[in-house]
Amino acid sequence: MLKYSFRKTYLRAEVTGLADSSPKPEVPDGMWIKCGKCGAIVYSGDVRQNLYVCPKCGGYFRIHAYRRIHMLADRGSFREWNRVMPVINPIAFPGYEEKLSEAKERTGLDEAIVTGQISLQGNACAIAVCDARFMMSSMGHNFGEKLTLAIEKAAEDKMPLVVFACSGGARMQEGLVSLTQMTKTSAALRKLREAGQVFISVLTDPTMGGVTASFAMLGDVILAEPRALIGFAGPRVIAQTIGERLPKEFQRAEFLSEHGFVDAVVERKDLKEILSFLIRTHKSNPVYPEKPYIPELPKKARSADRPAWDTVLLSRKSDRPGAMDYINRLFPDFMELRGDRHYADDEAIVGGIALFHGIPVTVIGERKGGNLKERKRRNFGMPMPEGYRKAVRLLRQAEAFKRPVICFVDTPGAYCGVEAEERGQGAAIAECLRAFSGAEVPALSILIGEGGSGGALALATADEVWVMENAIYSILSPEGFASILYKDAGRCKEAAGLMRITASDLLSLGVAERIIPEPDPADAKNVGEIAEYMDGRILDFLCRKKECSPAELIEGRYQRFRRF
Repeated sequence: MLKYSFRKTYLRAEVTGLADSSPKPEVPDGMWIKCGKCGAIVYSGDVRQNLYVCPKCGGYFRIHAYRRIHMLADRGSFREWNRVMPVINPIAFPGYEEKLSEAKERTGLDEAIVTGQISLQGNACAIAVCDARFMMSSMGHNFGEKLTLAIEKAAEDKMPLVVFACSGGARMQEGLVSLTQMTKTSAALRKLREAGQVFISVLTDPTMGGVTASFAMLGDVILAEPRALIGFAGPRVIAQTIGERLPKEFQRAEFLSEHGFVDAVVERKDLKEILSFLIRTHKSNPVYPEKPYIPELPKKARSADRPAWDTVLLSRKSDRPGAMDYINRLFPDFMELRGDRHYADDEAIVGGIALFHGIPVTVIGERKGGNLKERKRRNFGMPMPEGYRKAVRLLRQAEAFKRPVICFVDTPGAYCGVEAEERGQGAAIAECLRAFSGAEVPALSILIGEGGSGGALALATADEVWVMENAIYSILSPEGFASILYKDAGRCKEAAGLMRITASDLLSLGVAERIIPEPDPADAKNVGEIAEYMDGRILDFLCRKKECSPAELIEGRYQRFRRF
């Protein structure tokens, strides 16, 4: 039966002298689809049910604009904007109007982008979806104009904006007028930011050329579908220009995520939930409780009676709970946002957004990892410059949407190495210090393990610094201290006692405002109990700081460090 489903490609063998008069089975057009990724013949009903993802290989089919909107919008909520635009041929290019007419007739679209308003799980938002069927969704005047009008309306009506990008680049037939749409759309996004509304950019296959080099990469949050081709110049052009083989998976979504340009690669089945969550976490005016509940931890043997070196060893224990152990318990809906938007995603620093008792917050933590393999991948918790730049990026985003920032500090120190110096380790830490000291939102830092030198200070520049009972905070490691001052690293135990690096020392010095008690040295058994205690204290901190103006926060932070 399959052969009659593909009449364009099926060649029927003819036997001379024989006529086949038997009736042919009737197969509805479009019942079967060939996957362009794996070549499998799949039932179209299965493809639709699977959100246009190949059930054989997981490859993604491209989706028509209205179909994409239908998959996301609450039933009956879509209202289209500027459906029809007057035809523009700005440089009087021969045959262009005929080509436009042909594209309109073939696709049923007026232009390569559809814009409008939807309700997404009860949240109103503006939406723009590119459609590759219309001249490969190239960006010309009408494309740029429709998108700009949508951005302006979203800003005026105080709505978040979601854009599904897909394009081959600028539209050649419109010459430089096409190119200027890059500036126009990018400039319009500033109005949306000034209106306090989030722009979520979703990169689909392919997103190339002028669209990549303009609005598509300016999202407050940038998502991408798996294996989407994303880049400025095409891979074939690049390979021909440099005369070399390109890296595996070059310019794919996962490649860009690894290199710091995409916050998350999201499977199509999860996209609706994630977009809804992102819209909720960027809403203003959260409701704060009047009086948070603060549980007390049972008090046992205090760390003040313990030698400083023993505390150092406890802070370094491989089974000591790390940043994600607390983040997962305090912020169960935490969504990680990756990358510094310049070079890479440093896995020694994890950051993202969450709802904490209904309050949108930004969470950043230094992360060592669990087993040896993970620790190597995370560089044993020693951030590279791109890690600190990621932290600054997340802080700037938090400021734009008035979200408090909560940091978890646990690092031996910033990474020391040739590549770190090449990429500006000192400058990255300096920028982190300046950004956090001038943050216009409340900032809290909690030392949960090691707090090594400037690598820890970069994330411990906050309104308040709390330290766990068996954590440390020091100018450098006791071993390094002893090597420099005594020329003998073996005197590290003696050095630890003199450096005043324990929780009680930090409290007496005024470096820390609070000690988080540990009923026993923190481990997997009591981390939940400790997190519950943190929960109430963090909520109390947020309630105390919610009325502070940006100027008051900045001045208070300045005076906090000015007294040292």
